[in-house]
Amino acid sequence: MTSSMPQRRVGASGLVVSAVGLGCNNFGRPGTRTETLEGTIEVLDAAIDAGITLLDTADMYGGEPGLSETLMGEALRGKRDSVILATKFGHSGRDMGYPPSGAKASRAYIRRAVEASLRRLQTEWIDLYQLHTPDTETPIEETLDTLTDLVREGKVRYIGHSNLTGWQLAEAHYVARERNLVSFVSAQNHYSLLARAAEREVLPAAERFGLGLFPYFPLHNGLLTGKFSREHAPQDSRIMRQRKHVWEDAPWDALEAFQAFCDDREITMLQATFGWLLARPALASVIAGATNVDQVRANAAAGSAWTPAAEDIAAIDEFFPLAEDPAAKV
Repeated sequence: MTSSMPQRRVGASGLVVSAVGLGCNNFGRPGTRTETLEGTIEVLDAAIDAGITLLDTADMYGGEPGLSETLMGEALRGKRDSVILATKFGHSGRDMGYPPSGAKASRAYIRRAVEASLRRLQTEWIDLYQLHTPDTETPIEETLDTLTDLVREGKVRYIGHSNLTGWQLAEAHYVARERNLVSFVSAQNHYSLLARAAEREVLPAAERFGLGLFPYFPLHNGLLTGKFSREHAPQDSRIMRQRKHVWEDAPWDALEAFQAFCDDREITMLQATFGWLLARPALASVIAGATNVDQVRANAAAGSAWTPAAEDIAAIDEFFPLAEDPAAKV
């Protein structure tokens, strides 16, 4: 394993992760190299060799629910102590077959979900166990009480959440403090240069309450890697296979200005994107998915390739300004 990968503390917790993480939603995804165990092993081994310690998955990932975790459990045999294993439970949009089907942050649901994830991942503990989407049917007190029990039992080391709003993040913090429960240490939200809404409430709340932020879709489906242009898009990319409108509707004037900025500094757009993200307050690790070894290595190298100065950040911010909040309009 290389020692050049920067390590970062997750918020105010004792959890330390690599500055670049590996998103594992492609494991078991149909039509990719990582649909198979062989491909999954290749990518995971490349990640570990590149110094990536943070592996982020979810019980719902894969061509069928649970497949990503199952493949990872097999691929990580003999390597479990080399990684920080993060997974998620309770996505509102996918039925994992655990009752109750509605309240996915309830005590009964969490208990079933964690045992299933531990079994698929072939591990005795999960380093970071995250609520995938908010559950409006279950009081946060019940969720935190159950997760606290899991931490005290040693099945989970730390807890986090995903897709919560700023006020939900604050509520969870105060409930944990008032009831002497284990607190969330991380927030995972949609965030990139092309999706900056998290800066309004989520990032300030995470910074205020000591949570580390993990942005998902940080490369905006590949648009921020430099592989796409107004005239050309890789035909084997996920965008062109499944989300062609993302490329067709992209803000090409801004992206071309960003590319010129990168060219002037003799860096790649991928390196500039990682540099900008890792300079953001509260950001703990940039979790990027990959389906082949080259992508893993490029992402890992980009995590330490370029550190922007204040004027660089200001220039990039001008290319991709935070859009006006529609709710603020009178």
